[in-house]
Amino acid sequence: MDSVEYHSAKAMLEWQIEMGVDECMLDAPVDRYALEAVQPKAKAQVPAAAAAPVAAPAVVQFDPAVEARAMAGAAQSLEELRAALGAFEHCELKLGARNLVFSDGQPGARLMIVGEAPGRDEDRIGKPFVGRAGQLLDKMLAAIDLGRDREEASVYITNVLPWRPPQNRDPKPDEIAMMLPFLERHIALAKPDVLAIVGNISCQALLGKRGITRLRGNWAEACGLPAMPMFHPAYLLRNPAAKREAWADLLSLKARLSEH
Repeated sequence: MDSVEYHSAKAMLEWQIEMGVDECMLDAPVDRYALEAVQPKAKAQVPAAAAAPVAAPAVVQFDPAVEARAMAGAAQSLEELRAALGAFEHCELKLGARNLVFSDGQPGARLMIVGEAPGRDEDRIGKPFVGRAGQLLDKMLAAIDLGRDREEASVYITNVLPWRPPQNRDPKPDEIAMMLPFLERHIALAKPDVLAIVGNISCQALLGKRGITRLRGNWAEACGLPAMPMFHPAYLLRNPAAKREAWADLLSLKARLSEH
């Protein structure tokens, strides 16, 4: 094809400009309709502040045992400790109990007995060991010349839990852990010389062990004090043959108390 003469080409270009053409034509035709179906992917906009990863805020889980330790530690007397227990709202056992079962006997007694949890009679009256098991305990203590109501040779009694579990079920591990700071503070404020740890639950709380038939009769240490694990009186009511071992433990307690 003959090349277009210069002046003719110039005239055609000027005409196109007058018609509003402002782009140069390509050498090959382009299908503009086909281009509309293919759209370029938009790039994600990344804020400048998000260039470095932002750590999610830490989730702090509430531990009722921590609050129990703070409340118990603030108590400077047995009366204040009882009030702190009454104000503690994180143990669900409190919701189904009639009374807070705090203690019985003489504060300052040389022997402190730690039971497991209140039963029906204890929940009704508000004192530990007042049912059939409590009556047997009183007879056992009297056999070694001790008693909760004596001015001399008295004892002081409490439980691991101050509220009755439903249907007298065993306390759960989380319930024991939750109330343990109050028990430890209770022992510190009562200032006994010797502990009698009565039953499996009490041994689990204060010794970190279970298996009362193996533990009983062997002196241990709890809260910095000499401690004697013993059968629970309720167990003795069901197993009278075990009273022989219980009598041996009572004599061991009496001997330890007579050393001072």
